[in-house]
Amino acid sequence: MIDLNDVIVFARVVEAGSFTAAARLLAMPKTTVSRRVAALEREVGVRLLQRTTRSLNLTDAGRLYYEQSSQGLRTIEEANLRLAEARAEPSGT
Repeated sequence: MIDLNDVIVFARVVEAGSFTAAARLLAMPKTTVSRRVAALEREVGVRLLQRTTRSLNLTDAGRLYYEQSSQGLRTIEEANLRLAEARAEPSGT
């Protein structure tokens, strides 16, 4: 089963442009970020990122996966925000 945290880490790597920058944003070691992306790639059965010593590029599958999964992540973030707003509103009779 795909771990949602791995999807989040993958999205942050794409958005940050590197494992190092994503690790800083996520406040976790770069090796953990790399392992989580590798675990996601194993789970989906396809390479999502093309890594070289100097660059990081999305594969075609990675681009598709990022586009679709980032929409889902935004939906989850929006749902969490709406729930937080609803909890902050006074309730009662």
